[in-house]
Amino acid sequence: MSMKTKFKRFFELEDDQYEYEDETTQSEQKVMEEEYLPRKQEKKSDKNNVVSLQSVQKSAKMMLIEPRTYDEVQDIADHLKNRKAVVINLQRISHDQAKRIVDFLSGTVYAIGGDIQKLGANIFLCTPDNVDVTGTISEIISE
Repeated sequence: MSMKTKFKRFFELEDDQYEYEDETTQSEQKVMEEEYLPRKQEKKSDKNNVVSLQSVQKSAKMMLIEPRTYDEVQDIADHLKNRKAVVINLQRISHDQAKRIVDFLSGTVYAIGGDIQKLGANIFLCTPDNVDVTGTISEIISE
């Protein structure tokens, strides 16, 4: 049986359908079965399973932002959604605007499963869920 005929039968391109008697011998059938059995994959060496950690990890990015208006808070939220840590310095904005920004970012961080921490006077660190922050920064209370 030629390859062309096998191909046509496989895709049923032949118009004439007919029955035929199989005249192949048992040894020929065994050879044909071996051709269609999946071959065992050769065992690869363990060295191919070793992967450099530097190639797996993407470079982590941290954004430093000093917003001047409340309108910039959406850009900060977009950075968090893109899994980038953000340090926000709110010293150049009014207290009311800073409070609104912190409230908005608190909701954003909660939604993405991240964390927000106060680093200093009007400075906050917002992190997505792929960044772990350990430790605390204590505030010195002036008397």
